[in-house]
Amino acid sequence: MTFAPLREALRTALAECGGDRDAAHDLAHADRVWANARAIATGEGMAPTRVLLCAAYLHDLVTLPKDHPDRARAAALSAEASGPILTALGLAPEEIAASAHAIAAHSYSGGVAPRTPEAAILRDADRLEALGAIGIARCFAVSAALGRPLFDGADPFAATRPVDDRAFALDHFAVKLLKLPETFLTTTGRRMAEARAATMHRYLAELATELGQPAPDW
Repeated sequence: MTFAPLREALRTALAECGGDRDAAHDLAHADRVWANARAIATGEGMAPTRVLLCAAYLHDLVTLPKDHPDRARAAALSAEASGPILTALGLAPEEIAASAHAIAAHSYSGGVAPRTPEAAILRDADRLEALGAIGIARCFAVSAALGRPLFDGADPFAATRPVDDRAFALDHFAVKLLKLPETFLTTTGRRMAEARAATMHRYLAELATELGQPAPDW
């Protein structure tokens, strides 16, 4: 089954809705989430669906800064905003509802449990973006936009202080990112997540060497 026409329509819709989209949630991010979702679905023995495609491209239709008071509602707002777009693209009501659920359930902070295979796959596909080399780049991009320094120059790996990812970008590795693999819902997704987490551990070891510091036990 080819999804090319629908994919291009979704990319166009996302581009038209996101002129001020940040570097971590841009069109390239949506492209990668779709690639992740396809890989996970295939690994789980499931053919990718139109529902999964639509959810992958519209999951960040509404983006809010990490420090925005309504940040936890961004996925719900994206799910709601996706309806008119998918209706205009000719999707059936049941496909629109299934896509909206997957979008609402993908968020780390939204509190909606995935109830369908597409929802579980999308959540894993999006969380993969927080890990590995791309996860490192996105972490520092988001932190820079919030005006947070890369790390504490005096104690970069929080050896003698509490970790605080609201103050230092690197601390986010310890607070959240390196804990993500255990939250994955699919066998394929978790395997991919563990490989990417290993990349981040290698980065931390290299950074520690450059800084003349012991590697953290994160």
